[in-house]
Amino acid sequence: MLENIRLSLQGILSHKVRSILTMLGIIIGIAAIIAIVSTIKGTNEQIKNNLIGAGNNTVDIQLYQGEGPYDFSYQGVPEGVPVVSDSTRAEIAALDEVESVSFYRTRSYCENVYYRNTPFNGAMFGIDNAYFDTAGYQIQQGRGFTEKEYADNRKVVILDNTAVKSLFSSDNPIGETIDIGGEPFTIVGIAVESNTFEPVINSEEDYWTYMGSSGGKMFIPSQSWPIVYRFDEPENCLAKAVDTDSMPSVGKKAADLMNAALQTGAGGESEMQIQYQSEDLLGQAKSLQDLSSSTNTMLIAIASISLLVGGIGVMNIMLVSVTERTREIGLKKAIGAKKRRILAQFLTEASVLTSIGGIIGIGIGIVLAQVISRIASVPVAISSLSIVVSVVFSMAVGIVFGLIPSIKAANLNPIDALRYE
Repeated sequence: MLENIRLSLQGILSHKVRSILTMLGIIIGIAAIIAIVSTIKGTNEQIKNNLIGAGNNTVDIQLYQGEGPYDFSYQGVPEGVPVVSDSTRAEIAALDEVESVSFYRTRSYCENVYYRNTPFNGAMFGIDNAYFDTAGYQIQQGRGFTEKEYADNRKVVILDNTAVKSLFSSDNPIGETIDIGGEPFTIVGIAVESNTFEPVINSEEDYWTYMGSSGGKMFIPSQSWPIVYRFDEPENCLAKAVDTDSMPSVGKKAADLMNAALQTGAGGESEMQIQYQSEDLLGQAKSLQDLSSSTNTMLIAIASISLLVGGIGVMNIMLVSVTERTREIGLKKAIGAKKRRILAQFLTEASVLTSIGGIIGIGIGIVLAQVISRIASVPVAISSLSIVVSVVFSMAVGIVFGLIPSIKAANLNPIDALRYE
């Protein structure tokens, strides 16, 4: 085998221009496929990050009425929807795909929250002690809520940076008082998201998906929620999945467990049923990815045509090589070389030729992907699997298209070959 490879390289180097022209179709095809696959993978990752956020595997299970989330700000507390029981909480936390879980109450819009005469136009959250870890927040200034503050229903509040900027002229509001529903709440901390993520807003639907964070957020202990709102208000669930791909499963299982406790006919006479649902952001991302991939699959098919052309070129040049070396083949067979030895020699030469073309094509494809990224502002992600497949595929092209010339060489009659001029 090593001797065959050495002879193949010697033959390629002795006809450099011819070899390069022969490899050109393979090089172009492999380079095009590597560039397209890298662009597809980078685009898919961007789609996923735009919808979910980089590194954030949390699933929000909210109370829905019909197609949209139930709005407590305007509709009040629905009938037939109890507070989540301790047993349901434990069942959700025990799911294999769940890393951590938190339960919270929220108001998307607050009319009764002021700092002095400045109204707060963001969202209010009543959270348990697991919320910040599950949602990916950390305390930037001040401190978090203590167990005693939860137990004693203390009137304390934590703000995010957006809320601080909208209400205060200084960056240190710790110790200031916020009026929430006529009750004074003391600011004890400022929280920020650990993995900051800027969503891409391309439609009105995207805007409504992310508008809850545009005016900032305030957090109070869940036990203090009844001081301002109702004690029996239903809770939402925030579950962190062990990985991104587990998010749909976590959302469905948690929603099913929470819906099992709903009373029949929840929502009274409403035409739209009230139930818990998870927002399947991963499903939305996959739909967009499938749309992108189906278009790019056509591009890969078109690029593969150049591989076919390159394979035909390899077959052609190998037939020429067999013709040129007819006397050499006859001499080898005359001194005892068997058919399989001649066959292996020419197959190896075809495979080495296409493999070198494949390796050069991979290098050009990676460079081409980076150029596309710079010019079109499209993210790319080089796939190691596509590189391995490309090398193997280019070798296979050499074997398949080199088979006919190799068989022709192996079947030459040694006497006729020696007489060939």
